[in-house]
Amino acid sequence: MAGEPWTGFGGIILVLWLYLPGYLANTGAMLGGKWIPEVTGWPIIPIDAGRVLSDGNRILGDGKTWNGLLGAVLCAGFLGLFTHWIGSKNSVEGDSIFLDPLTWSETTSWFWIGGEWGAAFIVGACLGFGCMIGDMGGSFIKRRRGLKREGDVSSSAPLLDTLPFAVLTFGLGLLLFPGILLGDSVLFKPMLYVLILTPIIHRITNIIGHKLGLKEVPY
Repeated sequence: MAGEPWTGFGGIILVLWLYLPGYLANTGAMLGGKWIPEVTGWPIIPIDAGRVLSDGNRILGDGKTWNGLLGAVLCAGFLGLFTHWIGSKNSVEGDSIFLDPLTWSETTSWFWIGGEWGAAFIVGACLGFGCMIGDMGGSFIKRRRGLKREGDVSSSAPLLDTLPFAVLTFGLGLLLFPGILLGDSVLFKPMLYVLILTPIIHRITNIIGHKLGLKEVPY
């Protein structure tokens, strides 16, 4: 399994690489939940169906839709194919930090459906689903605290906007894919470092997205 070269900075890069489908799933959510409906005119379907809890706030709000969830999972699945394609060219012996997420998996693994490419897609899709569950969890907590979305502008809560999706992405990876590098315990420390860096990474990417006109707000 993973060794010393992956416990320092290299470990941080490796974790970001292996969990890339989960970390970029929100891009797919934006595509599916906002851009594609705007272009095609397809209806946007909120996950909470407009339901309001006893505190007077929506369960999740208009920002969490079935369109976005589907877009995130599909995007993450295709990113799983990408990381497998790039990583399959590298070897453990070469101490690469861009390894194949399927490196230690077996053809008897539960997710090995449709061969290696099907397995890679399922791994990526599961990480994307974990990201969305965490993102919805953060939104649920924000609304219980009265931090609502107003039109296209959502309220700013840096930790709730970042840590839940990262924790759930890692958690689902460790739960569903034990025994392969994606869930290897040697990556626990690099995962912790990535969690600490996540709010910073999230803020930087959002500022860039805002400057490019892809986001209404820089957070």
